[in-house]
Amino acid sequence: MKKTVLSVLSILLTLATTAQDNHLETFYEKSGRKATPSYDETVAYCQALDKASPFILYTTFGTSPQGRKLPLLILDADGRFDPASARKAGKLVLMIMAGIHPGEIDGKDAGFMFFRDLVIYQQFGGMPKNLTVLFIPIFNVDGHERSGPYNRINQVGPEEMGWRTTAQNLNLNRDFLKADAPEMQAWLRLFNRWLPDFVMDIHVTDGADYQYVMTYGLETHGNMDEWLTKWTVERFIPEMESQMEAAGYPSFPYVMFRRWHDPRSGLRSGAAGPRYSPGYAAAQNRIGLLVENHSLKDFETRVSSTYELLRVVCRYLQDEAPALLELNELADLRTASAAFLKEPLPMSFTTGKDSIMADFRGVEYDAVTSDLTGGTWFKYYPDKPTTFQVPFFHEQIPSNFIKLPEAYIYPPEWSFITERLDWHGIRYSVLEKPEKFSVQSFVFRNYSWSRTSYEGRFSLTTAWDTIYEERLYPAGSVLVKTDQRAARLIAHMFEPASPDSYLSWGFFNTIFEMKEYFETYKMEEYARKMIADNPGLLEEFKAWVEANPELKNNQWGQLEWFYRRSPYWDRQKDVYPVGKVGR
Repeated sequence: MKKTVLSVLSILLTLATTAQDNHLETFYEKSGRKATPSYDETVAYCQALDKASPFILYTTFGTSPQGRKLPLLILDADGRFDPASARKAGKLVLMIMAGIHPGEIDGKDAGFMFFRDLVIYQQFGGMPKNLTVLFIPIFNVDGHERSGPYNRINQVGPEEMGWRTTAQNLNLNRDFLKADAPEMQAWLRLFNRWLPDFVMDIHVTDGADYQYVMTYGLETHGNMDEWLTKWTVERFIPEMESQMEAAGYPSFPYVMFRRWHDPRSGLRSGAAGPRYSPGYAAAQNRIGLLVENHSLKDFETRVSSTYELLRVVCRYLQDEAPALLELNELADLRTASAAFLKEPLPMSFTTGKDSIMADFRGVEYDAVTSDLTGGTWFKYYPDKPTTFQVPFFHEQIPSNFIKLPEAYIYPPEWSFITERLDWHGIRYSVLEKPEKFSVQSFVFRNYSWSRTSYEGRFSLTTAWDTIYEERLYPAGSVLVKTDQRAARLIAHMFEPASPDSYLSWGFFNTIFEMKEYFETYKMEEYARKMIADNPGLLEEFKAWVEANPELKNNQWGQLEWFYRRSPYWDRQKDVYPVGKVGR
């Protein structure tokens, strides 16, 4: 383990030597601030920082499908490089991710310069004493090495950049809850080992042209603990916006335009689900700051803005560490409490119809009809800045409310869930012998799947009927109680109403497959026996055919109607194997 105690003389000599030579100039700086280093060059710089300071540790936290180690720098003014030591010292843990989309790599180069200047060159008053910083310079390491000058047509620089997705063509910023990517599984283990108090995820956006270098996303819509939301809205956002404005980098919330590419059409924002980093952080009772730099600003401007943001965030969190640590602890306690179980919990949000007027710093533009395609072609004039006063549809209305049970339970054959519980840091118990439970569950109907694969899965849309029944769960079944800090996350995993549930992602698709069948010659005979035993069944059948004329000449479809009502029907088909226990 790296030494954490050095003599004052040794430290001073190290700093003096480092300041005199230029071996810690970054690849980005050497390139004239136009290029970003390769994976190997990135790792080499991480190792150089580690060697240059006893307050920086280079390590890794996993391996990519192509065999690359996932790099991690840990910075701490006392050399506390493990979670237990940092927590014991009362440190606030800040996690900063760059390169989840490696074409959007500003955070790596800004982070290298900022942490070098902060730790090695002792700028900005030296290292913050109340923070332990986890810095991931490249999350998607395989995508980073699929580098080239033509990966992002909408973006200005760097000279070459990485690819959006992993070697398995998965977008990591859709994978936080479902965790299909090995990189994400490694990140989740890191996250739940450290349980950071504040998370930054640095991207570059697309969209229209405007004046802002940086837009940001924070969960302020009701999908995060109420008091964390209050701190974010009343304290963090005003300070961040004020400081970034003073530094020459005005910011604005990350928004979409009501009509694509058209700022005058109005703005809208949304609440992030747990497939995304800020939504995942919110479900874990933590604040997640999504940074979306503007792709049409040049690379140097974007990196400089990110550098300033890192300075602002680190300084503010240093001052606010005791308050935010207390808020996080209280949020965890509230979520694990009996009172939280009584509250309706929204699983999704829709944009409201009301708006406020907002001043949006844009640029002049024209919308012309293309003589090539006939579509609308937006032409922006960045040398003509202007401020639009436009409606901002920022209100998010919670929907699809659920009530948390005391626990969820599922049988052992669905083991893909159990390994994910471990990755997400969720507590559970395993039945040692068969046991009966009174459960609430669901029978699904009117279901359909996405026409194409999305993030490696065919996602499900369905309606359902609620059922209440006694179920015998075998030994090995898993009981997940909700009286724990991750209760929000657990609900998103198991509730069909959640767009990010494992059901919605298609993990349970096999329950919808019919595995035993009938022959029409046998079912024609058996249907008549059913009618003879229950004469009213014939009128019910005729009414059903009348309501479904498309099946009037479909013999198999009509006989299936009887088959579903026969004792031969598969009683497990379309039935959710997950049960809700209690309440």
